[in-house]
Order: sequence, then structure tokens, then C-alpha cells
Amino acid sequence: MSAALEEYCGSIFWNASYLQRPDPDLPICVERTVLVWLPLAFLWLCAPWGFTTLCKKPAKAPLSKLYICKQVTVVAGLLLLTAIAELPLTLAEDYGPSSDSTAQKHPVVLYANPVLFAVSWVVVMLCQECVRRRPRSVDSGSLFMFWLLQVLCAVFQFQTLLRDALNKVLTAALTAPHLPVLMLIKGFKRPLVQEDMWDLNEKDSTQTICREFEDIMAKELKKAHSRLQKKQNKRKTKNDHQSGLAKGVSQDVLVMVKQSSSIVSIVDRYSIVYKRLTSLLIMTDKTSHAWTGYLYAVLLLVVAFLQSVILQQYYNRCLILGIKVRVALMAAVYKKALVVSNDSRKESTAGEIVNLISADAQRFNKVTNVLHLLWSYPLQIALAIAFLWIELGPSVLAGLLVMVLMVPINGWLATKSRGFQVENMKFKDTRMKIVNDILNGIKVLKYYAWESSFEAQVQEIREKELKVMRKFAYLSSVSTFIFSCAPAIVSLATFAVFVSVSPDNILDAEKAFTSISLFNILRLPLTMLPELISIMVQTTVSKKRLEKFLSGDDLDTMSVTRDDSHSKNSFVSLDIKPGRLVAVVGAVGSGKTSLISALLGELHSLRGRINIKGSVAYVPQQAWIQNTTLKDNILFGSNLDEEHYLSVVDACALGPDLDLLPGRDQTEIGVKGINLSGGQKQRVSLARAVYSSADVYLLDDPLSAVDSHVGKHLFERVIGPKGLLKDKTRILVTHGISFLPYVDEIIVLVNGVVSEVGSYDGLRASKGAFSEFLETYGKDESNNADESDYEQIDTLPEGLEPQADDSLEDIVSSTLKRENSLLRKNSSVRSKKDSGDKKGQRLIEKEAMETGRVKFSVYLQYMRSMGWCFVTWSFLFYFIQNVAIIGQNLWLSDWTDDSVEYFNTTYPAHIRDMRIGVFGALGLAQGFLVFFGTILIADGSISASRTLHTNLLSNILKAPMVFFDTTPSGRIVNRFAKDIFTVDEMIPMSFRSWIFSILGVLGTLFVICLATPIFIAVVVPMAVVYYFVQRFYVPTSRQLRRLDSVSRSPIYSHFGETISGLSVIRAYGHQQRFLKQNEDTIDQNLKSVYPWFVSNRWLAMRLECLGNLVVFFAALFAVISRDSLNSGLVGLSISYALSMTQILNWLVRMTSELETNIVAVERVREYAEIKNEAPWITSNRPPDDWPTAGNIRFDNYKVRYRPELELILHGITCDIASTEKIGIVGRTGAGKSSLTNCLFRIIEASEGRILIDGIDISTLGLHDLRSRLTIIPQDPVLFSGTLRMNLDPFEKSSDEEIWTVLELAHLKDYVRGLPTGLQHEVSEGGENLSVGQRQLLCLARALLRKSRILILDEATAAVDLETDDLIQNTLRTEFSHCTVLTIAHRLSTILDSSR
Repeated sequence: MSAALEEYCGSIFWNASYLQRPDPDLPICVERTVLVWLPLAFLWLCAPWGFTTLCKKPAKAPLSKLYICKQVTVVAGLLLLTAIAELPLTLAEDYGPSSDSTAQKHPVVLYANPVLFAVSWVVVMLCQECVRRRPRSVDSGSLFMFWLLQVLCAVFQFQTLLRDALNKVLTAALTAPHLPVLMLIKGFKRPLVQEDMWDLNEKDSTQTICREFEDIMAKELKKAHSRLQKKQNKRKTKNDHQSGLAKGVSQDVLVMVKQSSSIVSIVDRYSIVYKRLTSLLIMTDKTSHAWTGYLYAVLLLVVAFLQSVILQQYYNRCLILGIKVRVALMAAVYKKALVVSNDSRKESTAGEIVNLISADAQRFNKVTNVLHLLWSYPLQIALAIAFLWIELGPSVLAGLLVMVLMVPINGWLATKSRGFQVENMKFKDTRMKIVNDILNGIKVLKYYAWESSFEAQVQEIREKELKVMRKFAYLSSVSTFIFSCAPAIVSLATFAVFVSVSPDNILDAEKAFTSISLFNILRLPLTMLPELISIMVQTTVSKKRLEKFLSGDDLDTMSVTRDDSHSKNSFVSLDIKPGRLVAVVGAVGSGKTSLISALLGELHSLRGRINIKGSVAYVPQQAWIQNTTLKDNILFGSNLDEEHYLSVVDACALGPDLDLLPGRDQTEIGVKGINLSGGQKQRVSLARAVYSSADVYLLDDPLSAVDSHVGKHLFERVIGPKGLLKDKTRILVTHGISFLPYVDEIIVLVNGVVSEVGSYDGLRASKGAFSEFLETYGKDESNNADESDYEQIDTLPEGLEPQADDSLEDIVSSTLKRENSLLRKNSSVRSKKDSGDKKGQRLIEKEAMETGRVKFSVYLQYMRSMGWCFVTWSFLFYFIQNVAIIGQNLWLSDWTDDSVEYFNTTYPAHIRDMRIGVFGALGLAQGFLVFFGTILIADGSISASRTLHTNLLSNILKAPMVFFDTTPSGRIVNRFAKDIFTVDEMIPMSFRSWIFSILGVLGTLFVICLATPIFIAVVVPMAVVYYFVQRFYVPTSRQLRRLDSVSRSPIYSHFGETISGLSVIRAYGHQQRFLKQNEDTIDQNLKSVYPWFVSNRWLAMRLECLGNLVVFFAALFAVISRDSLNSGLVGLSISYALSMTQILNWLVRMTSELETNIVAVERVREYAEIKNEAPWITSNRPPDDWPTAGNIRFDNYKVRYRPELELILHGITCDIASTEKIGIVGRTGAGKSSLTNCLFRIIEASEGRILIDGIDISTLGLHDLRSRLTIIPQDPVLFSGTLRMNLDPFEKSSDEEIWTVLELAHLKDYVRGLPTGLQHEVSEGGENLSVGQRQLLCLARALLRKSRILILDEATAAVDLETDDLIQNTLRTEFSHCTVLTIAHRLSTILDSSR
């Protein structure tokens, strides 16, 4: 029965869980069946008894009006027609011309119910007729019971409809005016969190916006191509892409532009009507009827209200449009980054691309708000001039001439602004590039004590950036001065000519204040033009930058066979059969990684082709780990197959690691895998490839980062002939000779050319280069692999070291189980059960976010950074300027009284000249005062920008390493990108506008109260209302801005993560998944952006209504007091009141904007106050030649990563004599690298001490210590810049010394072969050098430092044996006088060690 009903309804009939929740409901099927049938069944059962009356002779009952109303209007007209109408609607949805044939049809119940209801309503009509015919019958009990049952049953259906409607409203519209109230109330009661945000409408989601943008973009590109082909028969250039982007963006906004443009034109017309009503009101004098004054006052209110409603609609549409354009551009940049070719990618660093999605996309967002002003302002100017002509005649041409003369000045300012903006963006990009480099290589900077050098580099570029900003600000001040003077000069010229051309022309109140109102219409376009030009200039620059990136070449994906190769491998010819294991060997720089990149299609193909059958999995040389759980890193978007997953984890020797992690495989891995050791990262990367079950595996030296036993385990269980991948095609780049006998084929590369191909035995027998290589290096390597020397080194406490004759699995398991982890929260190793209970412990916590009001100390800090002198004087200048405006208008009011005094008499020339002179002087004074005030604020804001950036950078560089380990780089980049951009550009503008607004409001109220003192009675209650609206709104707005900032960081983090793992994402073909993830991240940000804009509109509407009331009461009191007021004061009062709406709205917007923008200072301050590591330099300085001997002594040394974690080094005590060579071995995670970190005080001691030449290192400054030690780290980190800068950032060494160390590092020939030699540009992360070459550069760095103590942290893991041998020889000769600590995986590396 239940199944039949479910089929009938198309949904579940009954589920008890519907009632077991806070908002209980009934299933839809029950509502559509049981609750419908119950009242209808009762009706039909009772109806036959009632119908008996119809068979009898009808009673002579009258047809009353009530009866006709019930029968015709209610039952027949509404219920019956509704039921009948439902049926064709359902049919049309299922079978109509616009229906989707693939969509699921409506269930039977939606056809049956309308029929049942239609029949039932006919039955009801007949029952009503029966009641009428029945003698002495007033009503029917059965009908009453039917209606009661119907209402009760319909309550549940109505509740469902109401809930659905409410959900749709909450999730969909962000345009309905009453909706923000719900969020504002919630935001007023408590700080909002991300979970409070509404879900997005589908049409507002990133995916939909991007789809529309791409469709338009594709059409425009097609048109551009066809236009280009008509002009010239050449291949497409960048110009066609550029026109495509420009048209794409413009087409994307076209529909909304049309809608909002019609709104603007209506607003402009309303403005003119507004001014005309003002004119009529001023003309209302003692002789006029009182009712005309009241009529004009009411009409003013109505017109103002209509204008407010329409204007807010316009703003709402423009703002939503702006968001959509920004989102479309951010997503387009991300999508392009996924497909861009390597050559094009090298043209833009990660920092520059971050700027594209932060600053440049934001500018497009901003420009949509002012888009219509390009034609609206000229229209307003034209209408104002037309009305001025009516008032003042040809005299208005004098004012017009002044405006025309300003056009060339405008053009010059725009050109200069554009130049400054381009220059500014270049410096911003360069600064962000270095900041990115610093964050990526912060550990190396700390090891080498290079922070101050890189800080100086950033500061040098920042100073250049600020210098350009100062020029731009001064230029803006000049334009502000010109356009502040403009209205005064225009009105001065017009009035002067008007009163001069004829003695009969006397300026009366009606003419003067109508003209002033019309000049005020001109004031806004003329004042806003410089800002409009500035915004358009900035957007043009941003457009070109976006075009450059988006028009870059894509990877060649047209080839079906994924082919691409590179000049380095242009002579490579290979044929690898399915299911074979092929090893690729060769010296550093011979092209092994280039070969893998070519197979992945990452390199530009000059000729030839590559054919790969099946899917590809890729393990890069440097493991790429995502900031997500360990399990998600392995699954990498694939579905979970528990059995396969466990076998992969076991084969990749990850089982013991899981036991140590607090959340097992649900433990979150930090950015770049910081809480995993190098070996663990490589095993996770390998596990990801194995789990993907691909057909072809490209393994770029995955065994170099793990020790020999783990390497052998991975080869046997995963890669080798008996491993999990035994039936797959495997291409293995390796330096490990011990694996070569077990591979099917060996490819030997020499200088990008295949030297030899064959089996291991075949190549040995051929007596070629490979055979000689084996003879030289094979013996040591085979000893490493087969003998038990490695195990016999006493690295662990006695009894804990596994025995050499244990099985390989036992050795791996027992040693890996002792690995430590950064994530351990307690002091004991957790069992599987314990760790299972701690699923998903987080290393990277959610970004901290302030709640409640922005502390006043934040404002004080910003003003202190500006300098109190700048703040005080700029405010004073603005205040005096406001006094000058009021003075000028009062003077004009007094001037208009002359029309009464000199009525029908000649106007004295000396009085005319005095009036014009004072009026003009006050106008010019305003311009100069604004100019000086703006200059002072510009200087102050640049001073604040310098101070805040310097403090942020300085503190970030002094932060301890644990801060970088637990903070995603995206968060730090967000501070340097978006927050510093806000401090540089947004806060000064908001601060200046806020001062203007507050003084404008005070001035307006002063003038109105001066003219009509009774207005004070209205000011007080309106001020109270204003205060409460402000208090109600600001908490929500402020918190939404904070949520916007916090939800923006993951966009940058995800972007940076994607850029660094681009080759892996492309190899696995997961571009679409990452695109979706990016869309979801942007959507999370949009959830706080949309409500912020809508809440702004909510506020603006209420404030405009408040301002409109000010206008109404000012007009009303002027009419009431017309007997005691002269027309000049009436005109002054009303013309000021008219500006009240705009100024009041602007004040709250600026107050809110200032508070929301000042959050950037709060966020910068948060990172500028992080607890620092120990001082770089202390009063206890070591001698200049320290350490002279290089003796190192560990005295009961204990250390832990953080106070709450357990010890990682347990009371180490040892003495290392001068020039001793010490080998340090141990399993992955045993604490080898931690030991070196302790020498550099990256980690501070919890107990004990380290003495170097008798000096306790804990008493020295960090730079004094670190600059006297040298390390060649495990990961070779290079920075963007020249080779020389990478070797000697302080420029202390001569070129001869650098060439000497390059020769010792075996890089001299390579560098001499480069076109620019030492000035060769190293790309971001050193990507244009092989890993081996990077490691040799790190060796050259160490040689250049000439320190007495050298630490090698697995420094030769990534180089081949031949290069390793060269490095070892260099170390033996050049560091013979040094104390050397060597951490190594290869036994040959530490054979020369003293112990």
C-alpha cells in the first residue's frame, strides 16, 4: 500500500524522522493524499443525504446577495477556477512546447487532485443549493464540518508552502528590501559568523557567472578573429585577445547596464523637477496663498522619496553587477593559470597573479558603480545649463566657457595619472614577488641570517612605490583644487556677467538660489570627474594587465596523444612497451626531469611527437602536498576503496606514520606538508600515484628523499617487478644504482640526448659510458644496499636498534614507528584506538577574526602612523573651508536682499563690485583650503602606509619558524596584498570623505537652524533616530567586512597551492576538480559580500527617508515662518536642506566604510604584534673571527617543538672537536634535522645548552650566531633575482670570489655558457634550473661564507652519484679546516667522517 502511494505521489509516503526534529512536518505525500482525501470523503459521504432535497419540489426561498456571493464569487469564481486551472498548468509543464523532454514528469497525484477538487466544489455548490431549498434551514452542519476539516488539513499544507517560500526567499533574493532586516537583527544581537550567511542563488554563484562570461568571451573572440582576418591575412596577435576581453567584460554587463541606465535617466529628470519645485517654493511670499506653499512642500517630499527608491534600485543593480564582473575575472585568471604554458607562466610570478585577482579584479568591481556617470554627468550638466539659461539668459555662457577651459586640464591630469598608476602596479608586483619568495624560503633566510637583506630589498621597492603614490596623491590634490574651485568660479563668472551686462539685471533670491541649486547639480559631476577619471585610468591599466595574462599561450592540448617535447630533448627517440619498468639515469642537468616534463606535455614542442596510451600518474621530484587531511592527499579526489587504500598505505610504508599522527589519516597536513618529514611527504606523493590506478607512472626520483631501507622497501613493494605496479608501465628517474639490475630497460641521458638504451646486463657488456660509470660508483652503492653497515652505526639507544638480520618489513616498521611528529599533543605515543578517537585534529586553525566594534586604539594607531601634525592641520583646513562655504552662501543670501533694497533704482557699481569680489574670494579660498588639506592627508596617509608596512614586514621576518609552520602563506600574502592595498588607497579616501561628510552635516544643520530656529525641535528626534539606525547597522556591516577578509584568504591560499602543484594537477587531469574547488571557495566569500552590499542599500534607503524629512520640515517651517523670514534666508535654508539627504547618506556610508576599511589596519596590526624569536643582535657580541676553532659541545641538550609537546631530543651530550667530520644518521623523523635546527636556534632549548668555542649560543643574538655557521639544506631553495644575488645578497664578495666558488661547485662552465652570466635571472623558486643545479648553487653559497662550521642536511640526496662524488671531493679539500656535521641517507656520503 505504502509503495503504491509513493509511486502515486512521486515521494516518500511516511517517515517518522519528519516528526523527530525541532521543526516537525508531515511528508508531502501525506499532505497530498490523506489530508486531501479526508475532508473530501466526509463531503461525499454526507452529500447524498443532502441531495434528496433537490428531488423534491423547490421551496420558494429567495436568492439573497450573500448566497449569490458564496456560490458565484467564492466557490465558482475562486475555488472551482483554481482547481480547473491547475490541470492545464501541470500538463503544460510536462508536455508543453517549452518543456524539457528529458526531465522527470509530474506524479499522478498532481493530475488527480485538481479533478477531485473540481468535482468536490461542484458538490459544495449543490449542497449550498440544497440548504437554500430546505425550509427553515439557515446552515448545514455537514458543510460546517467539511469546511472545518478542510481548514485543519490545509494548515499543514499551508505551513509547508510557507516554509518553502521562506527558504526560497532567504536563499535566493538578495534584492528584496525587507530581507537584510533578518540578518541585521542577528548581527545586532551577536557577531555574525560564516554559518549565518545565506546560501547563494544559482544565478549568483561563481559557476553560473563564469559560464555566462565564457560564452560571451568566446563569441567576442570569434568576432575579433574574423575582423582581424578581414584586415590582414596573418595569424592572430594579442590585439584580438585584448579586444575580446574588453568586449567580453562589456557584453557581460550589457543587460544590467541597460536596466540601470534607464533608472539613472529617471533619477536625473527627478533632480531637475526637484530644483524647479525649490524655485517655486522660494517664490512663495506673503502675498501667495498658504496652501501653495504647503503643496510644494508635500510635492518635494513625494518627489524626493520616489527619487530615493529609484536611486537605491540603481545602486543595488550596479553593485551586484560589480561583484559578478569581479568573480568572473577571478575565475578566468584561475582557469587560465591551470592551462597556461610554462613559457607564459614564467612571464608572471605567483605574486603578480595574486595581484590580478586581488587589486585588478577589485578595480573592475569598483568601475561598475561609476559606469553610468560617463553619460549621466554630461546629461546632468546639459539639463542644468538649460535651466540656468532660462534663469539668467546668455550670462550662463560665461560659466560654460570656464567649464570648457577645464577639459584640457582634465585630459592632462588623466594622462599623468595613468602613467603613475602603471608605474605603481609594476612596483606592487615586484614587491609581492619578493614577499612570496621570502615566505617560500623563510627557513633558508633564517639559516643564513639574510632577513635584513631581503627586508632592505622589499623596503627599497616599497619606497619607490610610495614615491609614485605621493606623486599620484599630489596630482589628485591638484585636480581636487581645480574642481573644488570650479563651481565657485563658474557661479562667479555667471553672476558677474549677469549683473554687469545690464543695470536692470538685479540678483534676487529666486534667481540666485535656483541658480545655486542648479550649480550644485553641476558641483557633483565636476567634483566627481577627477575621481571618475582616476578610476577609469586605474581600470584601463588593470584591463591591460589582465589581457596580457589571459592572452598568454596555453599548453598544446590539441594533440590527441598528449605530445610535447623540448629543445633539450629534441633528439630523444624512445619506444616504451606497456607494462615495462624503465629507469632513466644521467648526470645533473642531463635532462631527466625535462624528459618527464615532456612526457607530461609541460614543455614546448619544437618537433616530433609523443604517444602515451592510457591515463598517467606522476610523482614529482619535490613532493607536492595539499593543505588537507592525509587521507584526502592520497585519495586526491578519487572514490574510496577501503581495501585498495589500506594496501597502498601499507605498501608505501605509511602504516607506522598513521599510528603516530593524532588523527591517523584524518590528521590535517599543513601548507606544503610542513608537519611531515621529507621522506613522509615523498611516500604520501607516491601513495597518491599508486592509489590512482593509472596506466602509466612517471616517477621523478621519488626514492632520493627516503633512506636506503625505506627506498628498498618501496622498490620491492611498489615500483619493482613484484610490487603493486608490476603490470603497469613505469618510467623511473633514479640515482640509485642498486635498483638498476631489477629494471627491464635503462635509458642513459647525456646533455639532453639519449646516449644508451638497453638492459642492465647489456649496457654493462657494451663497455660504454654507463659501464665505466658503474665501475666507478657501483661498488660503494651496492655495499650500501646489500651490507648491514648502515644498521650497525649506533644511532639509537642500545636495545632499540633493530637487528640487521631482521626481515626488511620488521626493520622498516620498527624504525618508522619511532618517527616523531609535530602534531603530538600528549607525551605518549598513541595507540590506534586513541588516535582513532581523535579524528581530524587541525594543525592549521581557522583564521582568527576580531568581533564587536573596532577598538578605538586601531584608529589611534592609524592616526599616530599618519602623524598628529598632519591629522590636526588637515582637519583644521577642512573646517575653515566649510566655514568659507557657509560664509559664501550667507553672503549670497545677503546679496539677494539688494533686489528689495534697490527695487526700481539703479544698482550702485561699487556695491556690485564688492558683492562679486567677496563672493569670488570666498570661492577661491575654498579651493586653496581643500588643496592644502588634501596635500596634508596625502602625506600623512603615505607616512601611515610606510609605518604599517614596515612594522608588518619587520615583524613577519622576526617571527619564529613555528608561526610559518602553522600559518598558511595565503593569510600572510593577504596582509601584504589586500590589506596593504586598503591601507594605501581605500583608507585615505574614506578618511577624507568622512571629514567632508561630518563637517557638511554640521554646516547644513547650522544654516537651517540659523534660518528657522524652530527646526531645532525636529533635529533632536531625527538625530536620535539616526543614531539608532547607525548603531543597528554598523555591527552587521563591520562583521560582514571581517568575514569577507577572512573568507578571502583561502582564495589566495588555494591559488598559491594550485600554482605550486600545477604539473601534478595537470598530470592527473584534475583541472575541473580544482576549478570547482576554486568556485566553492569564491562562493564562500560571496556569501558575506552580497549581504554587505544589500545591508548598505537597506541603510541608504532609511537614511534618505530621514534626509527627505529634513527637506520637508525645512520647507514646511519656511512656509509657516514666511511672514518673519526674508526670501534670501528661505532660499538658503531650503537649498541646504536639499543637500542634506545626500550628505547624511554619504556620512553613514563613509563612517561604515571607514570602520570596515580600518579592519585592514587591525589585521595588519595582528601580524605586526606576533611574538618574535630571540633578538637578532644582543649586547653580548662574539669576537669577529668567532668561531676560530669550531669546537661544538652539547651539554644534556633537550628540546621540544612547543611547550605542550613531548621532547624530540632527549638529553644529548657530546663533544665535537675542531675540524672533526661527524656523520649523523637515523631514520626519517628521528630528529636529525631537529639537531641542526637547534644549532641555528630555529628551535630553542627546553633544557641544557650548546657551546661553540666555549660560548653558550643561547646568549648570542640570532644573526651573530647564524651568520657564523653554514648549512646546505635538504631542500635547495633559490629566490627570484640574479644568480649573484642568490649567492651574495649583501654584495660583500667580489666577482672573482664568486667565479672561484662556482668553479669549486662545478657550475662555472654552466654559468659561463649563460648569455648574462652572473646576472642570469633565476625564476620563481629556481624553476629554470634543475634540482641538482640548485643544490650545487647551495654548495657555492656555503663555500662563499667561509665559516668554520658546516652542516650538510641530506644535501646530496637529489644529485646523481657522479655529482655527489664531485661535491664530496670539494668538501674534503675546501672544508678540511672546518668542523663538518653531515646528515645523510647514503653511506658513501659519510664514509670519510671521523665518527
